[in-house]
Amino acid sequence: MLRIMGKFSVNALKSSSFCNKYMYFKSTKMRVMSVAQQNCSLRNYSSPPGDVKSLHSVINPHISRIRNIGIMAHIDAGKTTTTERMLYYSGYIRALGDVDDGDTVTDFMAQERERGITIQSAAVTFDWKDYRINLIDTPGHVDFTVEVERCLRVLDGAVAVFDASAGVEAQTLTVWRQADKYQIPRICFLNKMDKSRASFTYAVESIKQKLKTKPLLLQLPIGEAKTFRGLVDVVTKEQIMWKPTSDLDDGKNFERKLLLETDDPNLFQEVQDARNTLIEQVADLDDEFAELVLGENHENFDLIPADKLQSAIRRITLAQKAVPVLCGSALKNKGVQPLLDAITLYLPAPNERSHEFLQWYKDDLCALAFKVLHDKCRGPLVFVRVYSGSLKPQSAVYNINKSCTERMSRLLLPFADQQIEIPSLMPGNIALTVGLKQSATGDTIVSSKASAVAAARRAGRDAGEKKRSVSGTDSLLLAGVEIPEPVFFCTIEPPSMARQQDLDNALSCLQREDPSLKVKPDPDTGQTILCGMGELHIEIIHDRIKREYGIETYLGPLQIAYRETILNAAQATDVLDKTVGDKRHCVTAEVEVRPRSGEGATTKPIISYAESVSEALPKELLGAIENGITNSCIQGPLLGFPVQDIDVTVQSLTVHPDTSHTMVSACVSRCMQKALKKAGVQILEPLMNLEITVSEDHLSAALADLAQRRGNIQEIQSRQDNRVVVAAVPLAEMMGYSTVLRSLTSGSATFTLELASYQALSSQEQSALLQRRMGLV
Repeated sequence: MLRIMGKFSVNALKSSSFCNKYMYFKSTKMRVMSVAQQNCSLRNYSSPPGDVKSLHSVINPHISRIRNIGIMAHIDAGKTTTTERMLYYSGYIRALGDVDDGDTVTDFMAQERERGITIQSAAVTFDWKDYRINLIDTPGHVDFTVEVERCLRVLDGAVAVFDASAGVEAQTLTVWRQADKYQIPRICFLNKMDKSRASFTYAVESIKQKLKTKPLLLQLPIGEAKTFRGLVDVVTKEQIMWKPTSDLDDGKNFERKLLLETDDPNLFQEVQDARNTLIEQVADLDDEFAELVLGENHENFDLIPADKLQSAIRRITLAQKAVPVLCGSALKNKGVQPLLDAITLYLPAPNERSHEFLQWYKDDLCALAFKVLHDKCRGPLVFVRVYSGSLKPQSAVYNINKSCTERMSRLLLPFADQQIEIPSLMPGNIALTVGLKQSATGDTIVSSKASAVAAARRAGRDAGEKKRSVSGTDSLLLAGVEIPEPVFFCTIEPPSMARQQDLDNALSCLQREDPSLKVKPDPDTGQTILCGMGELHIEIIHDRIKREYGIETYLGPLQIAYRETILNAAQATDVLDKTVGDKRHCVTAEVEVRPRSGEGATTKPIISYAESVSEALPKELLGAIENGITNSCIQGPLLGFPVQDIDVTVQSLTVHPDTSHTMVSACVSRCMQKALKKAGVQILEPLMNLEITVSEDHLSAALADLAQRRGNIQEIQSRQDNRVVVAAVPLAEMMGYSTVLRSLTSGSATFTLELASYQALSSQEQSALLQRRMGLV
């Protein structure tokens, strides 16, 4: 569980040695060192040694000087290390942490520090050159992609981090698509320029080819791999070289001077060509800048002012016509300060993002809850992003999704696992709230029910009726996040029945924190079923239950979440006639099921009604009928897996006047089960997109192993000296694959798995699966 600091008064904090050691609450001013030399200055962007800024000193500027950004990338590209350097150079931490040592600010969970990966997103707030930056460090592992999704939902911009030796990788594509979905402006940071086989040209080309976007090269590296020592700002033609002043090369001090032809003729010409290319690219994408270029400066691009070029790049970035590209090495403390400058220069402020719903709420509160954490002392802590209005402690708010009013007791400013109390939260900011017991991920929060009604009226909805339309309510809701269906499941049992209630409470809290975790009872055995996004996901949940809730649980073997569908159309009729007490419940139902053709698999059936039924059917029975049909599709007739891709037509329905809605649902559900059995059931298995990065020496062994796993190899790409195998493989064949791949390649290969679709099993495989499930094999 989060390590939460207690509440201290401001005066106590100033004099407390405890705070000086752990919370670093001593405000300081940024010191700038200058050296009078030819066109050169030596700068120090952070606080003097030994002093660390207080979280209370975080500025609260105008909304135009706020940046809400996320750090997103493939696993192990350097997101957390980059975040750590940002906090260090902005003066909010005393020492540089390291992912390998398990002492970074944003990886504070025990599981993260042990594994050296980010598991849950962490929010930090700091300031940089009179800008307030609300930053969220997101996971890169595919099992935790929902964490990225729900964070991107509330952010205004993002920094995509790339491994310069690998370029665009599998999860990079996934997070890029998520950013496209929410139309988020991005800048690219080519990290690990000091790594062996790092290639600036290769990384830029992979961005262009795989992400189908236009990269704007704002920097060029000086050297690559072991020779990487600095970079050149293409916009200003300045050379930036990091100069260690002592044995501790923490990257604070660097030299920035105008690059002259006498310094390095080859580099000067390369930068000159890069700047001319950049100007031409920007002129093609921005009309205002094109007029400037075609005017008095058309013969000499050197005369174009840097600030005009920066303004044009900003407009292009905000319009998502292209992405600025920067480079550096976070681990070697190079390139992070210019990256922070680029964030303030090129990424949007909250008021530069267009949100249609803002015109309905005007100055009233409108916020989105996007993440929940549980604290043993404070209860649920809900992350909110305020879009309009303001939040204050001890105020009542209305949750539109849950249709309930809640009282928020306190507001906290997040700094990973530490928080400080704040008196208010203004538009465009992100903070933690204490006291919201019902709010969950994706809930819309407003000041009151009356405010929601007023917003509906402004949106052109008729809110004066007693029963407002569903569409009217939906128009007020901010879009939540789509939660993918789990692909793995297993049973989970407490050490004794006495701890069952404790386990249920723990799972309830974890489900609220993690929407991708599903928990359900097994109707046949009564066991609790845990459903997750992958082996690591379930392993982390199991470990958290043990550490945070003190329950030694037992997990059953991991199983695959299959699906069922039908092969043919079929009709069935069912009659339910029961007398309960003095009431007779009589229903006769006839339904037809058909396999659905077309793309886009869904477990929700498409329901229609025959003309004779729709004319005579009372509207109040519609809910009962649809409930019965939906419930019958949750568990298929063959193995009890969800049924997908079916169309259902209610051909006839006769209902006795005293019949309850529950009996109508039961009859329709039973009729559906009959129809599904008649239609012939087909088992569908999850098919995964697999990407293996392997050396040439071990390629043949990896391919031979895939052939035994029913793998379909789609492409073999080259990535520097390695090969990238892209294949589609059934998930059932991938259990324990990481151990096998390590053995085959002497630990040198890596792989990523992502759900692609569901495919039908052959009759032989389906028969074998049925025998295994029934215990015959």
